[in-house]
Amino acid sequence: MTIQFAPTGRRPAATKAREAARFARMVLAASILLVAAFVLGAAVLVPRLAGGTPYTVLTGSMSPAYPPGTMIVTRPDASVGLGSVITFQLVSGKPEVVTHRVVAVARHPDGRMRFQTQGDANDSPDPQWVRPEQVRGVLWYAVPGLGHVSELLTGDQRERGVQVVAVLLLGYAGVMFVSAYRRRRVSA
Repeated sequence: MTIQFAPTGRRPAATKAREAARFARMVLAASILLVAAFVLGAAVLVPRLAGGTPYTVLTGSMSPAYPPGTMIVTRPDASVGLGSVITFQLVSGKPEVVTHRVVAVARHPDGRMRFQTQGDANDSPDPQWVRPEQVRGVLWYAVPGLGHVSELLTGDQRERGVQVVAVLLLGYAGVMFVSAYRRRRVSA
């Protein structure tokens, strides 16, 4: 003897659990991709598109606002003034740079500007005044911790990372589209 039950409109608990697990995986995958897209966008795309330059804070001289490992992005700006955070060459024409705050502005008798800088965590101003041609840029934005990631990757690796994330986002969108299409076909 076989007993049959009329459908009650409820789904079995196992089906609900599978659907919940699938939803959790989709949310996790989307979250990971969005975080990766944000990181790569902040580190590579935005600076490149806007003419900015990313740098990594290596010392504690600008703590607590910009601790070591913070990625700062600067962009050229003619309006350097008192309180501006600037990235400048220690020696004009040399690649080594420092990021400090402007604590004094002076105009020499010949009309040229000079900036005195100081790290926020330093007790005294930097000994050398900065000439405008040494300034590489004014702080635009900073992302704590992202400098560590940026330092691990070369420029080419960052470029490939952007491409990989773009492909993954497109692939994820395709999977979502196909899944929705299949669900509609099954329910129709």
